[in-house]
Amino acid sequence: MKQEQAGPLKVIFNYNNVFFSFFYDDTSGCIHRSREFALNYVYSGEMLLDNGREQIHVGKGECVFIPRDHHITMYKRTAGGERYCGIFLSFTRPFLKEMYRQFESYKAPANTPKLEGVVKLPKTVELASLFASMTPYFDPDVKPQDDFMQLKLQEGLLALLHIDLRFAPTLFDFSQPWKIDILDFMNQNYMYEFTLEELAHYTGRSLATFKRDFKKVSDLTPEKWLIRKRLEVAYALIKKGGKKVADVYAEVGFKNQSHFSTAFKKAYGVSPKAISA
Repeated sequence: MKQEQAGPLKVIFNYNNVFFSFFYDDTSGCIHRSREFALNYVYSGEMLLDNGREQIHVGKGECVFIPRDHHITMYKRTAGGERYCGIFLSFTRPFLKEMYRQFESYKAPANTPKLEGVVKLPKTVELASLFASMTPYFDPDVKPQDDFMQLKLQEGLLALLHIDLRFAPTLFDFSQPWKIDILDFMNQNYMYEFTLEELAHYTGRSLATFKRDFKKVSDLTPEKWLIRKRLEVAYALIKKGGKKVADVYAEVGFKNQSHFSTAFKKAYGVSPKAISA
């Protein structure tokens, strides 16, 4: 079991890729980008998912399927006088490969289409039974065994396969991602925090190949390229768009205003407030 805490208002327990989340107050939203397929169940409170094109509301007792490598913003908040509590099942590639070998009868015909995007799931008996059996583990003093959580992951997977035949080709796709243009990806996603490993993964490369390919398109390191890109966008927003510094620094991907102001002045010779006046 692994416990994670992000600030005083959020606690997450990880039991063998099954996550129990507690939000003690409303939060400003978090960027979710998981390498793995997942189920997210709202035990109390509510969750709003925003992918830039649509918003999906997930209320108490509801569940959504989130695809692998899917970018989405999650807002988890209180509702009906109850804090947000949720259960998140993460289906890793090794787990799915093992299940693929076992679940012969659930392999869909070759022409079955895949599912795209977030799917809000119907309320089935299987899902209700699954999550009802897991609620005792919201008590941090009650810790499940890893093999028991493994069974819960299998149960969650079977629940999906029973809901829609298209989950089979979606979940059991083990092909490697195609290479995509590095700078196209970074220009579209410069405002998000990435490790080098994540940048390599999302552009369909090994870490070594990513580093080699990046040197072909830029004299900067990926980290310095991202900072320069964020500063360029921030400058344009402040100078031409009339936006305030306090609104811009987070929008372009800086974590605090002090760091942003220091980097801005180093790049342009003046503070961001000087050009916003």
